[in-house]
Amino acid sequence: MIANFESSYFTSEEYLKWEEQQPVKYEYLNGEPYAMAGGTLNHTSIALNLASELKNHLRGKGCKAYMADAKLGISEKGPFFYPDIMVTCDQRDQKESKIIYHPRVIIEVLSPSTEAFDRGDKFKFYRQIDTLKEYVLIDSKKVNIDCFRLNEKGFWELHSYQENEEFQLRAIDFSCPISVVYEDIDFSL
Repeated sequence: MIANFESSYFTSEEYLKWEEQQPVKYEYLNGEPYAMAGGTLNHTSIALNLASELKNHLRGKGCKAYMADAKLGISEKGPFFYPDIMVTCDQRDQKESKIIYHPRVIIEVLSPSTEAFDRGDKFKFYRQIDTLKEYVLIDSKKVNIDCFRLNEKGFWELHSYQENEEFQLRAIDFSCPISVVYEDIDFSL
């Protein structure tokens, strides 16, 4: 996800104005923008498969699913990221036109170059969002989904899903066979 380091410091306000003028998307962390790298076709297909299911499931329920072009702000000062998929059910986000600040679910499709960041530092930032209930990491090289779910005691629990299992997002009362998420994916490519 993050590639091509830009060696300029920006305030969050400068970044937001500057990025609007750029031909590519940039994430923003610690005062610096990072150009978004393109993903593989499997990566895109996995995200589209799940986002399509989520859109259908959420219709008429007051929640909305967004894909990779939707910006997520940890706070108004940043950092800012572009998750592969996120779901918000918060009325404050319904009034936003550019940035989501109150997601309930965030989903990242893993790439070899970003997996460590997605599992580590990015998750640390995401955990600062008080509305976040589930953080999902989907492997794009094999059938495996890791769902970190906030429990009633405030601890994040890992729930892993493998082949032939039903994938669940309890925060939005969603489930589907894991085969639907990986529909038409060729791991040999």
